[in-house]
Amino acid sequence: MNRLLLGTVSAFALTLFAGQALAGPEGCDAGEMVIKFSHVVAEKGHPKGEAAVKFAQRVNKEMDGKACMEVFPNSTLFDDDKVMEALLLGDVQIAAPSLSKFEAYTLKYRLFDLPFLFASLADVEAFGSSDTGKSMLKVMEDEGYTGLGYWLSGLKQFSAKKPLLLPADANGLKFRIQTSDVADAMIAGIGGSAQKLAFKEVYGALQTGVVDGQENSWCNIYTQKFFEVQDGITETNHQTLAYLLVTSTEWLEGLDPEIRDQFLSIAEDETAAANADVANKEAACRQNILDAGGTIRELDATQRQAWVDAMKPVWAKFEGDIGKDLIDAAVAVGAGN
Repeated sequence: MNRLLLGTVSAFALTLFAGQALAGPEGCDAGEMVIKFSHVVAEKGHPKGEAAVKFAQRVNKEMDGKACMEVFPNSTLFDDDKVMEALLLGDVQIAAPSLSKFEAYTLKYRLFDLPFLFASLADVEAFGSSDTGKSMLKVMEDEGYTGLGYWLSGLKQFSAKKPLLLPADANGLKFRIQTSDVADAMIAGIGGSAQKLAFKEVYGALQTGVVDGQENSWCNIYTQKFFEVQDGITETNHQTLAYLLVTSTEWLEGLDPEIRDQFLSIAEDETAAANADVANKEAACRQNILDAGGTIRELDATQRQAWVDAMKPVWAKFEGDIGKDLIDAAVAVGAGN
């Protein structure tokens, strides 16, 4: 069965037990295991959204008769704050929240939030593919979750209701952040105040002035139209936005070994393919913002160093949570690229 199923919650939703389908929803064959994949971004024009589509297409083609993957974009099923519980309850089988969303389960992923740790997406990918990066996929198994891979989205840029060229320009402004204490400390370091909001609430908060600015990747800024309700975007590349492709450890271990191996092989292939094309997608989204009339401000070397100096103290504050060994490993990867 070659198909991609996209939808919202149905009254006839599939009942799962230990990963096995008792009855199939419309579009899936009877007896197939249904794999629900919930995420919060757009289906098209966003690296994660498009990667999810391709992942489902591979599963539905190559595991036809054994598995059927449904993708639910744009928080139509769960947002990233609720999807973790849904994984444990078996309401979904796959999710891809931002790494910032896992602070309730581990503090190790705070590594990816450290400002100016990675200079490029290539550095992030190299670390994720390293032995250290792979070992971090398993840090939540005691909590019931297993990481399948890191899906990159981009480096983050700041936007606000006024021009931001130096950290002092952010003084007194309210910035939306993800659920991240590192980001909270980073915003405080530039004199702003942070407000944690769900992704789906950001546009409205910017539009109504609940917050004055935000930080995000080019494709999030473009596909969610944040640039329409901001004075402009400052190209800081200050932080990594990456997602953890994650599942329930119980669900994964409950699969037939042959099915599990095939599924994990597809997940690994699609993770590599998705990450290989992120830089191109981000560049296209950046250009799309300009083409739509958005303003992008570039920093000179002196301005950029001012942002680095303002944010770098955050590293020492969270070193104990993350582990100096992990920080050193990430720095070493960057130095070797």
